[in-house]
Amino acid sequence: MKDTYIAKAGDVERKWYIVDAEGKTVGRLAAQIATVLRGKNKPVFTPHVDTGDFVIVINAAKAVFTGKKLRKKVYFHHTGYLGGGKYETAGDWMRKFPERVIEHAVKGMLPKNKLGADLFRKLHVFAGDKHPYAAQKPEELKIETR
Repeated sequence: MKDTYIAKAGDVERKWYIVDAEGKTVGRLAAQIATVLRGKNKPVFTPHVDTGDFVIVINAAKAVFTGKKLRKKVYFHHTGYLGGGKYETAGDWMRKFPERVIEHAVKGMLPKNKLGADLFRKLHVFAGDKHPYAAQKPEELKIETR
């Protein structure tokens, strides 16, 4: 009789990957990053266990949107006060805080529970090409964009 293997949190071997976002489409990049964070690219994937790897994204300021999304895509935030709805375009976010654009896209593709919060903590996004994680010896992650 064959049993299904279920990974345990302590048995998972985690790697560090680095992704260069320069010239990559934000949505396609985020989808592949979310897959690695979740661990779906591994044969030991278990839905309720964090089997994913760490991901460092550099050059987030050089990621691109297709079409007219820089002007037409709108991010909404509410301050909590009456009439406190704030709307900003993707172009504004790319100028002010480009890291948040990638973080927002990836977070939307992760589970909406404690597991998703744990997975999101393993994502590190930087606007430029400098990062403080050289000691972890991250491997280059090849991202395929059409």
